[in-house]
Amino acid sequence: MCFEESISIEPLLDAPVLVVKNEIKTLVIADLHIGIEHELYKSGIKIPSQTQKQLAKIIDHIEKIDPDRLILLGDVKHNIPLISYQERGDVPGFLGELAKRAPIDIVPGNHDGKIDFLIPKGADITLHSPRGLLRDDIGYFHGHAWPYAKILSAKHVVMAHNHPSVRFTDQLGYRKVVPVWIRVNFDENVIRKQYSIKADENISQCLTIMPAFNELCGGIPFNEASCEDLVGPIFTSRATKLDSAEVYLLDGTYIGKIKNLRG
Repeated sequence: MCFEESISIEPLLDAPVLVVKNEIKTLVIADLHIGIEHELYKSGIKIPSQTQKQLAKIIDHIEKIDPDRLILLGDVKHNIPLISYQERGDVPGFLGELAKRAPIDIVPGNHDGKIDFLIPKGADITLHSPRGLLRDDIGYFHGHAWPYAKILSAKHVVMAHNHPSVRFTDQLGYRKVVPVWIRVNFDENVIRKQYSIKADENISQCLTIMPAFNELCGGIPFNEASCEDLVGPIFTSRATKLDSAEVYLLDGTYIGKIKNLRG
């Protein structure tokens, strides 16, 4: 995978959190899905709110990393299309506490409808377009919609949305699904056709796909999925070279390329 020498894009050890260093230092977190417990409750699964535990973990990361900014890369809340009772109680305080420690950029995801009503007044929080954010030469978008063309011309691109994981199966048939980081190259021909980008215009070759921060979300096993099984136009259009994607566990272990991890 390719990186500009001046840019550092590295996950925290044993955490679904990305630290990006260029002109500034940015902490990136995706797929919080605050309020997912409400949906589980309606399905008969009773789990107390995990919001305060998530908040404590993020505050701990902020205190250790001391970032200049915090980017929440989509699906801050869970319920769609409306705002649940739990989200009304949990999200404003959650965002307010984080904003006391670092300015926040929110790149909304498909679950973030009406999130503007949950952002506390006066907090240093900027809500961006679902089509992405270009910050410090890095492009960020959630993944449920095509990003702005300028996002894909950035030196590096970061997205979320699919909650990437891999499924391991042992000889006795026992299966375990674990969250992973994915680093993959774009298919330049597909991107140029989608955006009518000329041959002499740059397209990023480097995409990092973030695992979900909320452990209750589950994930899509990339080693069992085709582009059609994944969600979002970047995949359904085959705009990435999925089989050649590199896979890393949360502890940093490189476990191979997708094509070598398929059963």
